[in-house]
Formats: sequence, structure tokens, C-alpha cells
Amino acid sequence: MGEIASSTRMAWVLGAAAVAAFLGPASAAGPAKAEDPAAAIELAPHRAIYDLKLGESRGKRSLEAVRGRIVYDFAGSVCEGYALQFRQVTELDTGEGNSALSDLRSTSWEAGAAEQLRFDSQNYLDRKLVETVDGRADKGPDGVTVTLAKPKESKLDIGSAVFPSEHMRRIIAAARAGETLLELTIYDGSESGDKVYNSLTVIGRRIGPSEQPPTDAAAGKAAIAGLARWPVTISYFDRSKSGGEQTPVYAIGFEAYENGVVRALVLDYGDFTVAGDLTSLEMKDVKPCDR
Repeated sequence: MGEIASSTRMAWVLGAAAVAAFLGPASAAGPAKAEDPAAAIELAPHRAIYDLKLGESRGKRSLEAVRGRIVYDFAGSVCEGYALQFRQVTELDTGEGNSALSDLRSTSWEAGAAEQLRFDSQNYLDRKLVETVDGRADKGPDGVTVTLAKPKESKLDIGSAVFPSEHMRRIIAAARAGETLLELTIYDGSESGDKVYNSLTVIGRRIGPSEQPPTDAAAGKAAIAGLARWPVTISYFDRSKSGGEQTPVYAIGFEAYENGVVRALVLDYGDFTVAGDLTSLEMKDVKPCDR
């Protein structure tokens, strides 16, 4: 069930925050500068719950049903860094009494200026631990250096890349600027901690605060009632595979508010999609920075 294991990526893609530059497609990773549009974006601490169900079943792996839940607990500020606790439990029913239960648990912390990422995740399949990743990534003038403690001790230089939280912030900056495409190289510590992905983000038409009112848990929330949102689709490509037309190894669609709250999830694992309905949203108090 590698498709479910790869959902570690989503733990950071779903709106974790850091100050980072929006420098356009395929730009180098570096600390945010005061003049960068992304530096002015404030993302809101919040706790969101998404109930999961089968969207489409296609290809060779036919599914009868998907049941599950995502708990996404995001806290912190640009001054103290941003912490994320994430858990996704998913049961896949292939019919005839066959099912598989995946339980992904992860925590991460990213520095406010996006110069460091710490990550720790465990993936269980049918209640048995099958994958553990623990490490950190540090950004320097020559690119990103990754130091892993698990699954085995190792160190690698991966060149220029942005962290997933940077990516989200750049997406919002790009959306505000009217951009529709964003290409960046991403490192997030997912899978065995040694994967690097090229990403293509497609940003749809702006949805104003009074347009298409949400009917899920986002409805009636004062913290987002006056905010615009955009439909976004992010496709990930394995950077180690080059040449020819590539197929994404994973894609995620959602609507992103200007403060980083996300609704209307669609997780695309290739052979099937999973829809995530926002069933609970708790906005947290923002701790002011001591500047």
C-alpha cells in the first residue's frame, strides 16, 4: 500500500506555514526577504478534521469503499516557528472481505524564515509499524542538507529545494498576484527521507468572500468569512526520474484560503481518489510576536 504511505507529503502540504519568498517558477530556495510578497502572509493556527471517503476508483486496483479521517493540528507563529501534528487513518475496502488499514502519524516543525525543517513520522499498516522517518533539513547558501536518524543514519546534499511550508506560502502569494502556474522543487522528509520531488501547482480562479459560500465546517467562521480562496491542484514528480513525459506519483487538490485554511480535499493516488470533507474547524488564538 505504497500509495497510502506516500501521503506523508500531505502532512506539510496542507497549509503549514513559514516566511518564504515567492520568486516565481523553479526558483532557488532561500530565506524570505522583507520585500517578498510571501513575507506579508500570515497563516492562522487552527485544528481541522477531514472525513475521508472514496472519490473515484480506476485502473487495476478496484476499491469498494474508503473510510478514514485526517486530523490536522497547526500551531505557532513566524517568530517561534510553526509546529504541525498530523494523523491520517484510512481503511481501504477492496471487496470480498478484504481490507487494509493505514495509520500515518507525523509531527514537524519549520523555522519562521524556512531555513530549517524537522520531521518525525511513523506509518502503520494493519496496526504494524512499517516505516519510521526521523530527521532534519537545513538550508544554506549551497542548498539543502538533510540529516537522517531514521530509517538509518545518513546525510545527503540535495541542492536547491523549498520546504513544503514555503511552497504553500508561495502558492498563496502567487494566487494573490494572479499567477496560475508555479513550478518548484520540494523536499519534505516523506517516505524514506531521501526523496526529492518536482512539483507543478495549478491555481484556479479566485473565489471571493461572498461567492460560493461553503457548506462544510468552514461556514460561519468569522476568521475566514472575509477571505478569498482559490482552487489549487499540486502534482508531484519524482526528481530522480528524468526524460520523456512523466506521470505524477501523487497529486492533491483543495481550496486554500488566504490564511492557510484548506477545504474540499481530493487526494489522487493514481488508481483511486479520496475526497476529504472538512467536518470540524477550530481557529486558535494567534500569539503576537515580540519583535
